[in-house]
Amino acid sequence: MKLLVVYSSMTGNTRKVAEAIAGAVPGSVLLPVEVEPSPDGFDLVAAGYWVDKGMPDAQSRAWLEKAKGCRMALFGTLGAWPDSEHAKECMRRAAELVESPERGNAVCGSWICQGRIDPHVIEAMQKMAPNVHPMTPERRARIEEAAKHPDENDLASAREFIARTIGSLNLQAST
Repeated sequence: MKLLVVYSSMTGNTRKVAEAIAGAVPGSVLLPVEVEPSPDGFDLVAAGYWVDKGMPDAQSRAWLEKAKGCRMALFGTLGAWPDSEHAKECMRRAAELVESPERGNAVCGSWICQGRIDPHVIEAMQKMAPNVHPMTPERRARIEEAAKHPDENDLASAREFIARTIGSLNLQAST
């Protein structure tokens, strides 16, 4: 089984998850999206991104829009609660992007966890739309919790996610 793990990371969150996923599958190839890796010849592509405005970040989105004929496992990081409706909607949007008919891709699994939010993003959100993103006590608590992630439990969950995904495809990890 040949696994390509491709990712984009602003604060290091998604990179950590990508490294955990790649480390769980012997012989994986781990590359950032900016090198524009080719998915050709891989049995599965694990594509990771950070959520920006409810979608994969621009670099990841550009790479995902070029990928064709791939089996993909999507993983992401975001500042929101990972079990929130917002997180579920972000994953749904990413899957729709990848599985658009003209691309011929199949999403075989998806996973998301909370991650530290870049302070510049928080500042920009407050300046752009203070009435849309007010700094409420709940928002502050979520941002503070997000700063603790991804933690070891998240990384273990990411490794379990890729193992389950591979298992569901009846693929064997190469040794």
